[in-house]
Amino acid sequence: MKLRVQTDGAVTTITMDAPEKLNAMGRDFWPDLRDALSTCETDGATRVVVITGAGEKAFSAGGDIASFAELDGPAAKREFQRDCMRTFAAVEESPLPVVAAVNGYAMGGGCELALACDVVLAADTAVFAMPETAVGLVPGFGVLRAPSVIGRSWTKLMMFGGERVDADTAVRIGLVQKVVPAASLMTTARGLAERMAAAAPLAVATGKALVNRGVDRGEFEHSTAALTALHGTADAAEGIAAFVEKRTPTFEGR
Repeated sequence: MKLRVQTDGAVTTITMDAPEKLNAMGRDFWPDLRDALSTCETDGATRVVVITGAGEKAFSAGGDIASFAELDGPAAKREFQRDCMRTFAAVEESPLPVVAAVNGYAMGGGCELALACDVVLAADTAVFAMPETAVGLVPGFGVLRAPSVIGRSWTKLMMFGGERVDADTAVRIGLVQKVVPAASLMTTARGLAERMAAAAPLAVATGKALVNRGVDRGEFEHSTAALTALHGTADAAEGIAAFVEKRTPTFEGR
């Protein structure tokens, strides 16, 4: 997926730009987003980053599931999971505030990316989900962060039941901070970003670090190990194949 990066004053907008694929996250997405954030942090101009998706349908439909089948062996699967985790950590640990402007579907990795951002604004058309169990996996980052944001029970409902959460529900459970009409999403995000950019940057960076200081990075390796094991199961192979073939999977618990 191509990332479109546009800096206007102190605000840089990073747009996931593959609307024909609902901005699905391919394997190049993870290092590309880290590189884009790193550039923002060192360009001397950016004080706030806004992340959004191209088109009107999706923020991101999540990982490109078909590409999961290309991961050959445990080492490749483990490195892929680590690459994803490094990117979520880069968003969380950036000294810059990162605002998610969710303009449609935020599924799987798209929902997880929103969880990694500091503030989430959503269009009234936004829909959130973490449906990875449908293909024999779990959201490796979402399973770590969602419980502290929306609580354990909502996390389980979204994970186990495939519950799709609309914008109004998302703001009620704390996944989203503000819902606005789709037509005004980017204007609202821009206004918020400009207010943030006007604050003292060192104070903002320090405040973000202090708020996040209870975050346990050691969890990432536990999640990576669990996801690597799941990737190697027959159920995951069946789930991925069924997704690609557009059929209902048959899981056997092995």
